[in-house]
Amino acid sequence: MKTFNIMLKTINDVKDFVNISTKYECDIDLTSGRYVVDAKSIMGIFSLDLSKPIKVQIHNDACDNLFNDLKRFSV
Repeated sequence: MKTFNIMLKTINDVKDFVNISTKYECDIDLTSGRYVVDAKSIMGIFSLDLSKPIKVQIHNDACDNLFNDLKRFSV
């Protein structure tokens, strides 16, 4: 499992993040406080507090390319 923090500052960031995430079959969770949502759900992401860093958990070690694709959102 890989874990790192991201910031999604704009609506376009959220859209791009979801588009990248849906290209992979890995399970990806976003955690903000006590809330955990599916990273492939745009509505779930908008339910989080986007003013703070969000923890990303990739549940498959075979998704190294996904980590590289999401690196631009990393903080």
